[in-house]
This record gives sequence, structure tokens and C-alpha cells, in this order.
Amino acid sequence: MTNPPFSLVGIDHVVFLVDDMPRALAFYRAVLGCVPGYSYPGMGMEQLWCGAALIVLWDTTHPGAVTAIPPVAGGRNVDHVCIATSPFAPDTMRAHLAAHNVTIDREAVHGGARGVGHSFYILDPFGNKLELKGPAEYPDGRVTG
Repeated sequence: MTNPPFSLVGIDHVVFLVDDMPRALAFYRAVLGCVPGYSYPGMGMEQLWCGAALIVLWDTTHPGAVTAIPPVAGGRNVDHVCIATSPFAPDTMRAHLAAHNVTIDREAVHGGARGVGHSFYILDPFGNKLELKGPAEYPDGRVTG
């Protein structure tokens, strides 16, 4: 077994599936005091700052959320948990995950609480989706989509 090619930094963001964006935004802003973050209108997604991390709201009634809709009504309301990591080389990460027989579901470069950076999406042994996200690769983390 190999050691991870990164060190843990903490939780970057959590993605909650919602079906009423105005109601969700009102709750997280008024009740928790979250402040607006990045907006992805093409995906039906809004991000809110919760301290140094993000809470992401993904509206399952929006056409851009088709991949987030649970296969069973009421099946789940959390899409994934993003774990912030130290910098890593993508090839080293691929090799590390392969050494542990972990399948990479998807790779992406997109925004998070620390800006735009490289991510690997994997499933834990219980089917929970995790995003392993490196630090920002670009100084301006704003992305629209």
C-alpha cells in the first residue's frame, strides 16, 4: 500500500440537493448567516460561504441538475463531500488511487472554497461520493457555468 500523495486540509464544501432555491437561500442566509459565494446559474447551483468552507445548494428542479437527481425519490439529499488537500501531482494521485483499487469516477478543474483547482471524485466503500480537491491553481476562483 502507498501513502497518500497529499495531506488533509479539511472540508472544502458540502453539496445539498434542494427543490426550492429561494427557500433554501433564505434559510442558509437568515438562519445560519451564510453569505453569497459563487453562482452557477447554468447548473442551478448557488454557493454560500460558511466560515472558510462552502455550502453548495443544487436545485434538482433545474435542468442543469439532471446528474444530481437521486435515482429514487427521497433517495438522498447530499451529493458529495469535498475534502481539501495539499497540492498533488495528478499522475501521482491516479497511481495512489489505483494502488488502493479505488476507481476514479470523474476528474475536474473547477471552483471551491479555495478557488479553482484539480479534483478527483471517488466513492468510499459504502457508496458515498467524495471529492479530493487540491488548492487553487488560479488566483481568481470565480467560475460561471
